[in-house]
Amino acid sequence: MVELKSYAEEKVERARRVLRSLMSLSTQVKDKTLLRSAELLLERKDYIKEENQKDIEFAKAQGLSNALIDRLLLNDKRIEGMAKVLRDVASLPDPVGEITRMWTRPNGLMVGKMRVPLGVIFIVYEARPNVTIEAASLCMKSSNAVILRGGKEAINSNRALVEVLREACRETGFPEEAIQFIDRPEREIVWEILQMEGKVDVAIPRGGESLIRAVAEKARVPVIKHYKGVCNIYVDEEADLSKAYHIVYNAKVQRPSVCNAVENLIIHRSLLETFWVKMADILGRAGVELRCDEESLKVIKSRPELSHVKAVPATEEDYYEEFLDLILAVKTVGSLEEAIEFIEKYGSKHSDAIITENYTKAMKFIKEVDSASVYVNASTRFTDGNEFGLGAEMGISTDKIHARGPMALEELTIEKFIIFGNGQLRDNFGVPPEWMP
Repeated sequence: MVELKSYAEEKVERARRVLRSLMSLSTQVKDKTLLRSAELLLERKDYIKEENQKDIEFAKAQGLSNALIDRLLLNDKRIEGMAKVLRDVASLPDPVGEITRMWTRPNGLMVGKMRVPLGVIFIVYEARPNVTIEAASLCMKSSNAVILRGGKEAINSNRALVEVLREACRETGFPEEAIQFIDRPEREIVWEILQMEGKVDVAIPRGGESLIRAVAEKARVPVIKHYKGVCNIYVDEEADLSKAYHIVYNAKVQRPSVCNAVENLIIHRSLLETFWVKMADILGRAGVELRCDEESLKVIKSRPELSHVKAVPATEEDYYEEFLDLILAVKTVGSLEEAIEFIEKYGSKHSDAIITENYTKAMKFIKEVDSASVYVNASTRFTDGNEFGLGAEMGISTDKIHARGPMALEELTIEKFIIFGNGQLRDNFGVPPEWMP
């Protein structure tokens, strides 16, 4: 245990030592490093795939699911995608040093706010090696030091990717110590780093609910997180149904295993005999199991043409559940108010959508639904840093702190006050003594 604590402390100290030099780095050096990393990633792709294959073989030997193995896989297309992330982040404006506001006080003091890095960021994630590139690239551009701890099932892939990044750093003059990698599998290392209050500035867990809760419960350092993605779509009585069919299908079927997939479909009662009949047919053909309230289930059971649809009664627990699978809970409501109340009770404040052509209802939904991302007439699947034009993301925050929603460059900085004066004094104690020069 002493050895693991020393290992953890060494990683954190190495990251912390380079913080001042990171603050002085020019945007040109940062961008050059990111672009060189992209080139090296493609040049070394055969090596990366060889290392990735070790992880794939280990995963198969451990009996991991096909879905998890798919998340682990690095092929040419995915490596090219990671190179694109590096180039995209390089193309974004550098937030570090940006003065966001400046005002002058009556005494002549100029007061403003400037963006600065968070410092040492510890990111804990699971089976997706691409997170290594996303997290590192965003930290590099925002002048943060990052400590990367991926899952043991991806350790060879992650090590290879970090080697590429650090090689690019050596070539361009970027402090390579700013990218630290936990290359040991013991969980005790994670718990040690999470205790380093004052040395680790923030922890960001990225993965399933159990991982995120474990990190949040054990940490003494600040944690930015979302526990789960119970995303909702409300189909209003004034919806364009042709949009609704496609949006709901995309949000559930396109990739059901991710946090921004829809889990609860809320339908206005007036649409049960029209929209719902066709939507149930579409979802049933896609292999989606429907967990329905009494009204929506009754419609399915009364229609012989829907006999292929797998539909069962919903339980109270179903509406709280992040299925991450081809399962969808369904609720019938009589009004927009009722839909918003349902989302408030069962949602996880991640991503929620309304489908309607009524502007007033759309704006009410946007203002009153208290979630990190709120949509009108679009799939919840867009809650992603890259899809929002942010280059990549460190994760998604549902906390009400300085960052909410997909966390990218700006969210990896924080504002500090800067003040310019010309000898101004605050006269709390009367005139200066006579002996003052």
